Amino acid sequence: MRVLLAALMLLPLAVVAIDQDPPMADPQLQARYEKLSNELRCLVCQNQSIADSTAPLADDLRQQVREMLIAGRSDNEILDYMVERYGDFVRYRPAFNDRTWLLWVGPFAVIAIALVIGVRVVRRGMGEVESD
Repeated sequence: MRVLLAALMLLPLAVVAIDQDPPMADPQLQARYEKLSNELRCLVCQNQSIADSTAPLADDLRQQVREMLIAGRSDNEILDYMVERYGDFVRYRPAFNDRTWLLWVGPFAVIAIALVIGVRVVRRGMGEVESD
């Protein structure tokens, strides 16, 4: 029991000790790498970027991003490749296109509908109060 308790107490230290990818030699490439890694979603964790995730798939995605940057690909080429391979969900901010327009317009439409319904309910309630 003590061994289990000790292991559980040391678990946060083990997670912190996991070596993330070493920095790239070129500071501009490193900045692009960090930006892209924070923009891509871990498909296993779904609430973390690949920069924050320790999942094996996130490691693979970070390695792919690193290799494509070293190969001279642009940020858009890398993002397009990831979307083509893993779908729009891999991006935290999907591009506005014919497949994702509902993601961008949907929340505003729901708010507008809720406001219209709210105004009607309030007006109907006020009308009943005046008629009493």
